[in-house]
Amino acid sequence: MEIIKIVILSLSALLLLVVGATRLGNPIKAYLKNSGITLANNVDLLNEMRGVSAVMLCGGVLTALGTVVPSLTFTSFVVASLLFLGFALGRVISMAADGRPNKQIIQGIWFEVVLGAANVFGLVNTLV
Repeated sequence: MEIIKIVILSLSALLLLVVGATRLGNPIKAYLKNSGITLANNVDLLNEMRGVSAVMLCGGVLTALGTVVPSLTFTSFVVASLLFLGFALGRVISMAADGRPNKQIIQGIWFEVVLGAANVFGLVNTLV
């Protein structure tokens, strides 16, 4: 079971780190490439995008630490579960309120749901 927990946390951390870092570094290019979204060169919008990206990056760092520091495993599963399921929940609410997004974003939602569920599974197994 330990190897499964490490795999879940590693995949979660990798995704959070890569997406967080690329969006933090160049949000206009990253959003266009990964989500098909064209961001305006608006200081306020870019500030919001980079803020969310930094949260993802920091969540990825904490999640990665949970793979090597046993005392952080529980916390890492909690953080990763909240991040992935929080994004998925927000996107589902947006779909209901705003309509269906493009195919790339729908694929992202599935990744968030699967990794969120996997982290909840790891969290439950950490508790027992």
